[in-house]
Amino acid sequence: MENKNQNSTNLNKFISSTGICSRRDAEKFIVAGRVTINKNVAQLGNRVFEGDEVRVDGRLLKAKPKTLYIALNKPVGVVCTTDSKERKNIVKFIGHPERLFPIGRLDKPSEGLIFLTNDGDIVNKILRAGNNHEKEYIVSVDKKITDDFIEKMSNGIPILGTVTQNCKVEKITDFVFKIILTQGLNRQIRRMCEYLGYEVTKLKRERIMNVSLGKLKTGDWRELTEEEMKEINQMISSSSKTEEASTIIEKQKPKPKKKKETPKSNDFNRKSAAFRKNSPKSKRNSNANSKFGRKRR
Repeated sequence: MENKNQNSTNLNKFISSTGICSRRDAEKFIVAGRVTINKNVAQLGNRVFEGDEVRVDGRLLKAKPKTLYIALNKPVGVVCTTDSKERKNIVKFIGHPERLFPIGRLDKPSEGLIFLTNDGDIVNKILRAGNNHEKEYIVSVDKKITDDFIEKMSNGIPILGTVTQNCKVEKITDFVFKIILTQGLNRQIRRMCEYLGYEVTKLKRERIMNVSLGKLKTGDWRELTEEEMKEINQMISSSSKTEEASTIIEKQKPKPKKKKETPKSNDFNRKSAAFRKNSPKSKRNSNANSKFGRKRR
């Protein structure tokens, strides 16, 4: 029995995990006889095993997919978009069965570290420029790097109608430098170099926040570790959504119609509010609205 329980989930927890309601509301649905497991009316304390069909008011519940956080060493030529019309888009390149989207961008001619996830909240938080999340790059240019170049790159360059924030720049060889940014302007490093008369010949992102490429080979990806995610969540704990971040992620996702409608039967997992309206606590609706998704009159 103990082994079975390890591979199962408490019913109220399972219902809550689908996002339709809280555990407390889930218990109310169970007590009211509105929940079935494999067509049998459920009771408090029942557990859900893999393959079980759980329904509320006859509507099948689907568990949310596992939250994924992936680090990819992007090759040159891959485009950071989810647009299926782009033959070399990053999602096709990875070929993961879950629907993922990139966190931020890395130009087509650039390579290196980029995160992908199915967690929209963390995208907004990481992209928020004001949080000073560091990104480290190794850059090769076509001319010898001077002290003047390093100083000007470090102290701000006028591009895209603004002046770039101060950043850390370090000369590695005559033609290679390291730069650590906390901004994410479009083609920022290339534009900064162009302003000073230099052309970037190679650009590779080596680190985002606390995660480095390490031994990850070009084209390979791995899931972020629990320790890495714990540290990232600590770093973004005070972050919130911003217009900049929201705009980026919304461009990557299909835009849903923002029409307020009473949920239809196939909208079951998305409209938890209807459950609260129909909960047994509301005497007014307990009989007339026992079915989810009653049409407006």
